[in-house]
Amino acid sequence: MLETLPRVMRAVVVQSPGAESQLSWQNVALPELQSGELLIKVAAFGINRADLMQRQGLYPAPAGDSEILGLEVAGTVVAVADQSLSPWIGRSVFGLVNGGGYAEYAAMPASQAMIVPPGWTWQQAAATAETFLTAYQLLVFLGQAQQGQRVLIHAGASGVGTAAIQLAKAMGLHIAVTVGNSNKAAVCKQLGADIAINYREQDFKQLLSQHWPSGIDLILDPVAGAYLNAEASLLAQDGKIIIYAMMAGRKIPEFDLSVLFRKRGQLLCSTLRNRNSAYKAELTQQFGADFAADLAAGDIKPLIDRVFSTVDIEQAHQLLASNQTIGKLIVSFD
Repeated sequence: MLETLPRVMRAVVVQSPGAESQLSWQNVALPELQSGELLIKVAAFGINRADLMQRQGLYPAPAGDSEILGLEVAGTVVAVADQSLSPWIGRSVFGLVNGGGYAEYAAMPASQAMIVPPGWTWQQAAATAETFLTAYQLLVFLGQAQQGQRVLIHAGASGVGTAAIQLAKAMGLHIAVTVGNSNKAAVCKQLGADIAINYREQDFKQLLSQHWPSGIDLILDPVAGAYLNAEASLLAQDGKIIIYAMMAGRKIPEFDLSVLFRKRGQLLCSTLRNRNSAYKAELTQQFGADFAADLAAGDIKPLIDRVFSTVDIEQAHQLLASNQTIGKLIVSFD
């Protein structure tokens, strides 16, 4: 580790975890690098719903990971754990971190680091890893989507939703989304969605059964709850429903499994955070192989709703919790 590095850094600390929790910047020890890790001087970091859940005590960090909030950062490599990683020093990178992103410095496994594309801002880089890797995992690793198939993306205007629309479009899929207002619907159509349904005004089950009578091959669902009954009825033969969050709750009211049996449907539940390092490394590598050129060319890019200063971290959390965002929220040290 370089001698010029400080012994302490500023990081966001959760006070009184739970419904009444508060966030404050405090001095904490610099991360101790483990083998294979890079130390990143953070320029910007992304805000995710997992952070909101963690501060409420509902989504604790996996054993061995940093308890500081934050799952993705962008910044400069200033130190490495192993001499073999020295070529990384000084490079501009972004990627997933195993917690600890809400800080001036963060440890990142080198296998999860991606080079910031030329011309990108730190804010763009910080908005990319969690959303695009989650979307890629859902569409490719788990969904095994193929060109010409139909995909339904709930919360289409969210960070993951806007990333999934772009990846699905690049893959040649037919895309429907659900959103909460007309502005969000318009943005999703601009990104490549073929059908955008305002679920507050329209019944997505009724509309999609008319538009796509032969069914939907893949449904990406962060809502869960009562949505499952409608989704099962919309599935095509051998279709998949992937639940990756539970915004409407973890209970499914009177769910009829026979509908899935008739269609040989698959119901999968997945998170990214608690995957092991080998999985995250492979996910990062495969995403880069498939889409790094598209990122560099600007053909796909993160959609940023707003960039906050570090002193406004609480406002960022409140805005994300309001469900009024389109795309990502970023906190920048610049």
